[in-house]
Parts: sequence; structure tokens; C-alpha cells
Amino acid sequence: MTYKNDYILSCRDIYKSYPMGATKLEVLKGANLSITRGEFVAIRGASGSGKSTLLHILGALDMPDRGDVFFEGKDIDSFSARQANEFRNKKIGFVFQFYHLLDELTVLENVLLARMAHSSAVDWLACSAPAKSRAHQLLGELGLSERIAHRPFQLSGGERQRVAIARALMNQPDVILADEPTGNLDSQTGSGILEIFEKLHSVNQTVVMVTHDEKIAARAQRVIRLADGRILTT
Repeated sequence: MTYKNDYILSCRDIYKSYPMGATKLEVLKGANLSITRGEFVAIRGASGSGKSTLLHILGALDMPDRGDVFFEGKDIDSFSARQANEFRNKKIGFVFQFYHLLDELTVLENVLLARMAHSSAVDWLACSAPAKSRAHQLLGELGLSERIAHRPFQLSGGERQRVAIARALMNQPDVILADEPTGNLDSQTGSGILEIFEKLHSVNQTVVMVTHDEKIAARAQRVIRLADGRILTT
């Protein structure tokens, strides 16, 4: 199914619930959202409002009970398993509150994982040199050149989040989806992470960030409020 519009990412009438014993917890109740290419959008809502669930559905990490999600006008529900994997790996860059880095790997190896994930052994032999060059470049731009051989447990929270951002950017994604990216950081460190997103936005990177914090949301170009499973403002 194709939905003709000018949005890079959008959703229509999204419903999502989870079983809670004999009952269901209704998290999203008809959410509608449209993101224009190059926007920096914050989705703000209290804990339990459904904002992380919505972000995961936009990135095809979860599926709605009903409703449609469109990427460049194409319904992602119509994607094959291979297309869905490519969408998550190449078109979307994920940044999470708790980083999701692998402590057994170095900083450089964690960033390279994003590229290795969709490469066969033969493909990796051909692309490893330019991939390593890009990883070094990203880590340098994020002030991590001296941490390349370190492991995540040797880094501060802010450094770990910058590694996660480098990993998210590795495949030059169309959209960055950030789930409470400053939620595990102090205010000064968190402000530095937001400056990175602002810089990315200045070069036309699409960023969608969820947060419960009004001050953090205000750093975005546009703020959307989510309450009781519904979008209240766009």
C-alpha cells in the first residue's frame, strides 16, 4: 500500500495494547503523526503516555494492533522480512536511553556493528576499509578519537551516548529515532547530547526524539504532546 504525501515518516490511526493478566493495557489509542524530512521533532509525554511505544512502532521495532506506518509514502507493514530488516538497519538510526552497547567490544567495534549487521563475510572484506574510515571520522567528530580502543564500561555516560549516536549514524540513516537520549545523564551532559542533535538538524538530518522533560523538548524545532495514547498537538 502506498500513501501519497510529502512526509518522510508518518503514521495513521495507530492502536497498541499489551496483555495484563485477564485485561489489556491500552497504550496507543489512534495516534496520528507526520514528520517532514529534515525536521527535529520532540514527542513529549509523561511516563506511560505511550511515547516510547510510538517511537518503536515508527522504527518497526514493534507492530501496531491496527493502523499504518508509512516511510516515504510506503506502508512498512507491506515490507517483506528482508525489507523490514533493511529499513531498520539502513533507513533508521536508533539511540536509546541506556545506550545498548556491548561491553565485550571496543568503541570502534560497537560502531562498526551497524555496518557489519547487513554484510556477508565476503561483503565485509570489500567494505571494511571504508567502513572503518567512516567510523573513525564519526568518532572524531563526536570527540571520541582517544576512546576508540576503550570498552563501554570504561566510558562516562555522556561518552557512551556519543558512541551510540555514532553507531546510529554509521549507515547514514534517513531518520534518527532517539528514545529519552538524555534520561540517564546529568543536565550538563544531556545538554551536550542535545547540541549534537541540533547540529545534525542544521545539516538536514531528520530527528525524532521522545522525552518527558519540557525543557529538553523545547530544544527541538517542533514539539508534539502525547497524552493518554493520543497526539494532542502537532
